[in-house]
Amino acid sequence: MRRRHLIAGLALASSLTALPALAAEQGKPTPTTKEILAKSAPAEWRRPDPQNLLVMQLPTGRVVIELAQDFTPLHAANIRTLVRQHYFDGLAIIRVQDNFVTQWGDPNDDENGDKDKIRSLGKASKTLPPEFSRAIAAKQPWTPLPDGDVYAPEVGFSGGFPVGRDPASGQEWVAHCYGTVGVARDVAPDSGSGSSLYAVIGQARKLDHNLAVAGRVLEGMPLLSGLQRGPEPMGFYADPARRTRIESVRLAADMPAQERPAIEVLRTDSASFAALIDASRHGHNAFYPEPVGKVGLCSLTVPVRDAKPVH
Repeated sequence: MRRRHLIAGLALASSLTALPALAAEQGKPTPTTKEILAKSAPAEWRRPDPQNLLVMQLPTGRVVIELAQDFTPLHAANIRTLVRQHYFDGLAIIRVQDNFVTQWGDPNDDENGDKDKIRSLGKASKTLPPEFSRAIAAKQPWTPLPDGDVYAPEVGFSGGFPVGRDPASGQEWVAHCYGTVGVARDVAPDSGSGSSLYAVIGQARKLDHNLAVAGRVLEGMPLLSGLQRGPEPMGFYADPARRTRIESVRLAADMPAQERPAIEVLRTDSASFAALIDASRHGHNAFYPEPVGKVGLCSLTVPVRDAKPVH
């Protein structure tokens, strides 16, 4: 396609296996996500670094994306350069493929585009090393999932992102779950620059460690997933009138403080997130009397909430 840790990783892994199965607790209904989060401690939440937050304004509202700085630092830096040059302003969502991705970038930078009108990347690099995966970060908290995965020998969460791991190769990568933002490229592995990005709106795990992941959407996914699908086979809009115009993309760090997204993200190395995992695996209530007993990587969404004012 074109384009702190409240609990150390090992301690958290032990806590996951040590937690009693909620299904066996005197038959009581499993706590809901809302109930678990209502009991969470303030220290279990983090405010994303404004240097890693992109705010994309569409005619229908805003989309907030957190860059995966720790996984793909070269791409994060290049995207910041593009954004600070206002590269994306006036470009468009050019592709919506059902059960796959929503993609945005320069409509002219395509086989059917006007090559004479392709927007310059300015000071940004045209090509980058792939950054499809990284060496397993032993010092970074790791929240494992115990139920296995089709696409990776191990899966879990690291730094707020869903991650696949291969201990044999010593590599890990951000998985293409719903809301993941990736870097579109041509056939050459180094042909992605971040000038064209996509958000996963369906089944896209086959892209894992084959494309670089730029980040994930924290707010505004319905604005991307609810768009009219483009024609088969790949969802690119042949009719320009069907494209959604991008009004602007800004880095939160460059916005006035009062205009920055005031959001918090639950730490994936927190006790509350461990409780959410357990509730997902053993969840039961009057409507769901039979616990599944397992949970998939992409079945879990890291909670995001409005940040409380700092006094």
